[in-house]
Amino acid sequence: MLELIDVVKEYPAPGAGDSLKVLKDISLTVEKGQSLAVVGPSGSGKSTLLNIIGGLDRPTSGKVIFDDCDLSTIGDGLLAVMRNLKIGFVFQLHHLLPQLTVLENVLIPTLAGKMKYSRKENAQRAESLLDRVGLADWMSHRPGELSGGQMQRVAVVRALINAPQLLLADEPTGSLDKAASENIADLLVELNESVGVTLIIVTHSMKLAERMSKVIEISDGRLV
Repeated sequence: MLELIDVVKEYPAPGAGDSLKVLKDISLTVEKGQSLAVVGPSGSGKSTLLNIIGGLDRPTSGKVIFDDCDLSTIGDGLLAVMRNLKIGFVFQLHHLLPQLTVLENVLIPTLAGKMKYSRKENAQRAESLLDRVGLADWMSHRPGELSGGQMQRVAVVRALINAPQLLLADEPTGSLDKAASENIADLLVELNESVGVTLIIVTHSMKLAERMSKVIEISDGRLV
């Protein structure tokens, strides 16, 4: 499903200094349905790698082949469509809109561009997914009325609403207490196994990483 070939990411240095190379010749293959954890020290390039995989950033050189398409060369418009319809994102902070209900927050990705399903089907899918994660009674509530773990479950459902092929999670349990972290970990593993969505997680938690089918480590921008 996903292949990275000699991916390099550099950022220009201030002044006349050498550029900052964050990723150095990363090559990686991820199979459909696989679960993968990316671990490593802070500043090693983990989140940069996830952003490049998800099309939020582009590599300086190298290729990112996702679903037979090179994300490093396609135009911004097509890239945005692929991100919305084929890739789901879960971040450490849930980024829910406080003025909207839980159900309305989940449906936000369905409003952009071409929809996979009708409006009625999207609403039914959202309700079904919220029920699946134990939030059936919270659909009309606003984020401020939910716990941190509940808000992160909403964020996971929002990432799944367009039935993506790939789910990317950047420190999804980093801001949660132990019980909520375990709940989110259980949810991600269950979704990977039952729905078949390919899962890539960046995490500092080795307990979460060890629940994935494969673990890779990045240090100083390189796979080790």
